[in-house]
Amino acid sequence: MAREFGRTERVADYLRQELARLLQMEVRDPRIGMVSVNEVEVSRDLAHAKVFVTFMERDSEADASEALVVLNHAAGFLRTELSRDARMRTVPKLRFVYDAGVVRGRKISDLIERAVSEDRERHTDHDAGGDR
Repeated sequence: MAREFGRTERVADYLRQELARLLQMEVRDPRIGMVSVNEVEVSRDLAHAKVFVTFMERDSEADASEALVVLNHAAGFLRTELSRDARMRTVPKLRFVYDAGVVRGRKISDLIERAVSEDRERHTDHDAGGDR
């Protein structure tokens, strides 16, 4: 069986890097703010790309909804800009999606840190009380 790391993966990686650059340098809409391109999934026929993004200081999909609307509205512009640099016959249609995984991971990490620090405090208090 052929290896799956092929053209779709290379196109996805290229799109991730270029979209991150374009969003940082070319898109000047203040409603977007600071955006991070986490991952890009490209369909097997290279016609569609789902771009997973997160926004700084927006911790829910509801907070990010306006920025997503702006990004999806700018998808045509971004696709045109990509077509100028890309050596592809066609550039996939872009659809931006909020990636809640990063925010969830950050919350879980915070919970773990809090639990570990509380556990340390309990053990420190317990050890100090046991010596008396």
